[in-house]
Amino acid sequence: MLEPLYTADEMRAAEDGQDLDLLMARAGKAVAEEALRRFPDARSFGAVCGKGKNGGDGLVALEVLRSAGRRADEGLEGDVVIDALFGTGFHGEPRAEAARLIEAMNAAGRPIVSVDLPSGVDASTGEVARAAVRAAVTVTFHARKVGLVVGPGRFHAGEVTVAGIGLEPGRTRNALVTRRILEQVPRKRPQDTKYTAGSVLVVGGAPGLTGAACLAAEAAFRADAGYVAVAAPAASLPVLETRLLEAVKRPLEDAFAAADRASALALGPGLGREAERQVLVRRLLLETDLPAVVDADGLFGLAPLDRSAPTVLTPHAGELARLLGQESAWVDAHRLAAVSQVAELFGCVCLLKGADTLVAAPGEGVLVADAGPPSLAVAGTGDVLTGVIAAFLAKGMEARLAAAAGAVACGVAASLGPRRGLVAGDVVARLPEALP
Repeated sequence: MLEPLYTADEMRAAEDGQDLDLLMARAGKAVAEEALRRFPDARSFGAVCGKGKNGGDGLVALEVLRSAGRRADEGLEGDVVIDALFGTGFHGEPRAEAARLIEAMNAAGRPIVSVDLPSGVDASTGEVARAAVRAAVTVTFHARKVGLVVGPGRFHAGEVTVAGIGLEPGRTRNALVTRRILEQVPRKRPQDTKYTAGSVLVVGGAPGLTGAACLAAEAAFRADAGYVAVAAPAASLPVLETRLLEAVKRPLEDAFAAADRASALALGPGLGREAERQVLVRRLLLETDLPAVVDADGLFGLAPLDRSAPTVLTPHAGELARLLGQESAWVDAHRLAAVSQVAELFGCVCLLKGADTLVAAPGEGVLVADAGPPSLAVAGTGDVLTGVIAAFLAKGMEARLAAAAGAVACGVAASLGPRRGLVAGDVVARLPEALP
């Protein structure tokens, strides 16, 4: 269910005491073989090699390519370029000469095969301080590195292939979530009622924003909740009555009464940002002990609370930036650090949305859930995610796993829908197929 993601320090520990020359021979051979497999018509290969072990891997790759009958030399004079400039030990900003080499590789107009990870990407964080190679393929060794799956580094890696080089598996702080996490979602039991199967209260749906609450409610049902209610402003109730068939509708002022029958809260979809709505969110979090997922308008103006019940915040980069008093660009450049900071500051689980959805909890490593296709980048899918996580919380899942499983479920559901023109309702409709 969890695939290890290595930092630079964890890779050094894995290699400690090993025959480094043997590891280099295996790594270089793996790079050459993958380059030949991916580009069988290439007659020549060039390599930009640094002075460290990564450069040594590149030199071995050139030898293997020459023995396979290809012209292979250091430099950029090849049909395919092998990037062996920096390895996992790189961090910070490349020096001027190295930056020029990286820019030359990117400008050469030839496919690039990166050795272990694209030069310029921090293996432990995915951060890119200045220039970084944009690879077509990355051949990484032993296991994936954090920087290959967390943005912005993941967007430089191209297709990633993992090559074994004879190292033993080890424990890592961070992990990639696989689809097997969905096997952890509780199924309805023969003795369940609609309430014990998971009862969700969605609080949101202000006039003009009713679609958000509808999507969250429908998603909770499709994620196998047994009972869903929506508390919304009175002016929205006629729309909700027309749009939502299965959910119970309650006026917003009855939210606390409706919470008595709920086993989880979904706060914020289309709620509005008026001061009284912010007060309502705060009261529901402080005065109930229900697991809660807080999204969208529920995050606006939210401050850290002394809350012991399981809580999941699900911001996108802009919303997370507001929670930290930062700019969105800073979050985009430091995603791993940003999501961890919010988890520690608020004392709860934080899910940072994106192609590399990140899930952090206080004192724990980050889970990366990247099962979703690019088509998920469409309005309303965040509301769907809120409903799914709320359903999983209502079923008793631990908050960190519920958040990660929710992201994976939405990603799998989206992959079952149309490649282009996907809308949030398509994700809702495919959720039952996504769940085992």
